[in-house]
Amino acid sequence: MHPSTALACVIVDELVRGGVREAVLAPGSRSAPLAYALEAADRAGRLRLHVRVDERSAAFLALGMARASGRPVPVVTTSGTAVANLHPAVLEAHHSGIPLVVVSADRPAELRGTGANQTTAQPGIFAGALRWEADLPAPASVPPGAAGEWRSTVCRALAAAVGAPPGWAGPVHLNVSFRDPLVPDLADVVGSEGSGVPEGRAGGGPWTLVDRVPAAPAEPVEPGERTVVLLGDLPTPDLAHRATAWAAAAGWPVLAEPFGALPVGESVVPHGVLVAGRVARGAEGLQHLVPERVVVVGRLTLFRELGALSRLPGVRVEQVSAVPAWTDPGHVVERVRPLGALEQPVEPTVGADGWVSAWLEAGRAMTPAVVEAVGLGDGRMTGVGDGQAGEATPTVTGPGVAITVAASLQADDVLVLGSSNGPRDLALVLGAVPVPACRVVANRGLAGIDGTVSTAVGVALAHEAGRAVALMGDLTFLHDANGLLIGPDEPRPDLTIVVVNDDGGGIFSTLEYGEPQRNATPLSAAATERVFGTPHGTDLGALCAAHHVGHTRVTTLAGLRDTLARPTEGLRVVEVPLDRTAHRPLRDRLR
Repeated sequence: MHPSTALACVIVDELVRGGVREAVLAPGSRSAPLAYALEAADRAGRLRLHVRVDERSAAFLALGMARASGRPVPVVTTSGTAVANLHPAVLEAHHSGIPLVVVSADRPAELRGTGANQTTAQPGIFAGALRWEADLPAPASVPPGAAGEWRSTVCRALAAAVGAPPGWAGPVHLNVSFRDPLVPDLADVVGSEGSGVPEGRAGGGPWTLVDRVPAAPAEPVEPGERTVVLLGDLPTPDLAHRATAWAAAAGWPVLAEPFGALPVGESVVPHGVLVAGRVARGAEGLQHLVPERVVVVGRLTLFRELGALSRLPGVRVEQVSAVPAWTDPGHVVERVRPLGALEQPVEPTVGADGWVSAWLEAGRAMTPAVVEAVGLGDGRMTGVGDGQAGEATPTVTGPGVAITVAASLQADDVLVLGSSNGPRDLALVLGAVPVPACRVVANRGLAGIDGTVSTAVGVALAHEAGRAVALMGDLTFLHDANGLLIGPDEPRPDLTIVVVNDDGGGIFSTLEYGEPQRNATPLSAAATERVFGTPHGTDLGALCAAHHVGHTRVTTLAGLRDTLARPTEGLRVVEVPLDRTAHRPLRDRLR
């Protein structure tokens, strides 16, 4: 067996022994030995292989599967720019703590710096964003110690990816050089041991088994009468559920961003972000809600209103963090505790019930106005905007779409949120109607719009129970349109993608760039429209048709609700057109 074939077979075999069940391949010539080995493992039922032609899409597909499953997922590429295209997903995995395993094929090291085709300095290309990396040299033969060297290297990569021994999970990079020939001998049985493949441990286990070290018990958070919990992004829905239950038991209201799981609980404040903003601005009648302490659980990434609450004079800020690098852009955090603090009960203080009730009442008082503003009519999810002849159809809004999507889900479903307006819209309207405490996945590490379709496909492929639904804007959808490019022989997800199409970057109209005084003249308005609005006029239906993906266009919330209620298999896109100019007036009205 050729040395390159043997090395590739060992790498794939040890990945499987280490728990890998899904792998993504973006094919190329230099990675051919790995492609043969992966295909053989897939054919043998040892893992499931997903082949993609776009490396960026492939990386986010792997990231989505790793995020949903908690298992390391490798993405395998050839050399050159193929590796550089993985960088956005590597950065997201780094900032989110996702076990993404990059396996890049390379030419022999002596060709670096010689001008050889498709050759660059791949080791170190992801510097600063990795938990671990290694550069395996191209073997000219299969030496006696190859089994230990090659297999233990793979084990180190997998251990670092999942954060064992004690550490933070995240991306790793295994750069593997191969010499010609890159194809196996016709007589070789690729993927099997024997015939020149250095064998692994007897029994099928990994070469090196790494035990996880349990975290030390955390100290409990001290009781406090006027404490508010700000709930941000958390890695799993279990943590989000644990956080809301912990806060309720302590007698503390929860103001939540919609990540980890949809925030549902007896102390979760309806429209909490809106209430927080009014309290932070000193709104009349809400002075009694000013907290003495804020406890941030997870990572806040969405709303300035929550940050403003933390910066009020005299407010003590603490954090319960899922990662060693806690989030504190305002430099106000006084104490950081690990997630184990959520397992330590906090005795509620005298008057805790009244404190929670006051926040809940403030949130509930906003519900009628929110329901009316976002086009939910009487607040029920039935009979809203039927669009029948002679009837008035409520204006479709982003928050209305978001809550309609959320209300259509069941507890075992998963919701994938794109960046930009989608999660903001959902957070503003949460509490208007009942929603399940289902899982919510979003790329909040760097909160970019790139790779969202591919991430959603990956989440759907790895989600073992319930439906998968994604909600995103048109630019997010178009930015990763190659996520729809799935070959006829590849596993296909059961996934519904709801695209809120306002023909451009609607979020900018709600920020300072969309302030009326900055767009008071035709010239300034045209400039803002061009460089921030970025209209595109793309026919999403035609784009979906080109990829053989089902497409439905709905113009009412009732139509959206009915479409989501219909069972479906495979990948489909539901487009909901909106008027981008309505975003800012709606946000101003809600706030």
